[in-house]
Amino acid sequence: MDRSIRRTLLILLLIVFLIFGFVIFQQMDGRSQEPEPAPDLSAINTFVYDEPRELVDFTLTTEEGDEMTRKDLEGRWTFVFVGYTNCPDICPATMATLRQTDTRLTSELPQPNYLLVSADPKHDTPEKLKQYVNFFGEDFHGVTGDIDVLRSLAQSVGAVFVHRDDGDGNTLVDHSGHLALINPQGRTAALIQPPHDPDKLAEAYREIYEWTRRNQSHPG
Repeated sequence: MDRSIRRTLLILLLIVFLIFGFVIFQQMDGRSQEPEPAPDLSAINTFVYDEPRELVDFTLTTEEGDEMTRKDLEGRWTFVFVGYTNCPDICPATMATLRQTDTRLTSELPQPNYLLVSADPKHDTPEKLKQYVNFFGEDFHGVTGDIDVLRSLAQSVGAVFVHRDDGDGNTLVDHSGHLALINPQGRTAALIQPPHDPDKLAEAYREIYEWTRRNQSHPG
C-alpha cells in the first residue's frame, strides 16, 4: 500500500479515536454532574428531600417582639419544632435534646438556630416564649401569633396540632413530635422523627449539610 495512503488512513483512524474518546468523556462528565441523590438516613429516623420543600409565607412574632417572616429563616440552618411552653413532657425533653445536640456539633459545621413554633398562642406571649427559650441557649428562639398562621406554618413542615379540653376546663394541646431541618435558602431539607437522640441528630445534620455542600459545588 502506498505510504501516503497509509498515512491518510492512520490520520483518519486517529481522528475517529479522538472523536470517540471525546464523546465518551462528555458522557462520563455529564453523569458526574448529575445531582447526588439524598442520603438514606432512615436508620436514624431521618427523611431527606431530594428537592427541599418550600415553606408557606408567614408573618409571626418572635420572643423579642419582632416580626418574623419566611425571609428571616434564610442564611442559616434551623431546626424547627412545633410545641408550647406549658407542655409537660415532649417539648421540654425535645428542647433539652436539641441543647445537647448543639454541644455535639463540631466547629467546622455551621451552627444552626433552633426555633419553637408555638401551638398555644393564647398562652405563649412573646415574654413567656423568651423566658422559656432563653433557658436552653442563645441560639434558641420562638414564634407566636395568629393561630391560623401558626397552624399553616406547622403544616408546611409536616406537623399538626389540635386543642382539646381535659374535662376540667383546661386546654390541652396534642401536637407532632418530629423536627424539621430548614436549609439556608429557607426550605425544608429534612424531617426527623422521634425518638430523638443528640448524637444521631448531630450525625443527621452533618450528613445533610455535607450532601448539600457537595451538590452546591457541582457545576451541573
